[in-house]
Amino acid sequence: MKIAVGGKGGVGKTTVTALLARCLAAGGKNRVIAIDADPVANLAAGLGIPEEEPITPIAELSDLISERTGAKPGTMGGFFTLNPKVDDIPDRFSKEKDGVKLLVMGTVQSGGSGCICPESTILKALMNHLVLFRDEIVLMDMEAGVEHLGRATSGSVDALVVVVNPGARSRNAAHKIRKLGEDIGIKNIVILGNRVRSEEDIELIRESLPDFPLLGCIPEHDEIVKADRMGRRPFDATINDVPQELLDIAETLQGYAKN
Repeated sequence: MKIAVGGKGGVGKTTVTALLARCLAAGGKNRVIAIDADPVANLAAGLGIPEEEPITPIAELSDLISERTGAKPGTMGGFFTLNPKVDDIPDRFSKEKDGVKLLVMGTVQSGGSGCICPESTILKALMNHLVLFRDEIVLMDMEAGVEHLGRATSGSVDALVVVVNPGARSRNAAHKIRKLGEDIGIKNIVILGNRVRSEEDIELIRESLPDFPLLGCIPEHDEIVKADRMGRRPFDATINDVPQELLDIAETLQGYAKN
């Protein structure tokens, strides 16, 4: 199962991704890789990986990039391989916590979006490998939903999950994110309501986004709010204490991989 998770900043996308990854890995029932592809990388904290264990983003591994592409990072033009070896990267450069392996992609610092440079070549090749050739569940925390994904890999993404709040801005952003996903060929694009406080919130999401399938809604929860304030992961003692709605969403997601 390969799932991309997107959403407007501030909707709780990273927290949702981390909780889903932990739910899916609970009890060793699945092997899960979580990909932090958001320029503001926070997925490690959401998974409970200590700050004392820093993770160097793949895009900043200069020696590796130079070795695999034949070109120095930060350069443009010239000759370098467009199909570098990446199959060993997930195991060599990930951190694992409670059955979830975390990879931090990082961002290309020069050349603008879509640049053809050694760093972007490594990132795209790695994402291609993760989506097409790994047999783990892969959850991708994306900035808007499709960064690092190209047309070659998007057809194998089982779903793009757009996290929304009842607020109008996040709901409006869902349309833009869906357009980005459709443009590269992702077929299943669904919304997930987060931080809902009432049935009225759920109805507002349904009525304002009627042409989106609704994956489910996660209620506002004191533990999640408190954990965010204290800088720790929610439900740290056991993932089994998460709201039932989250467990139901994790189970529904697995159905997309079977269709």
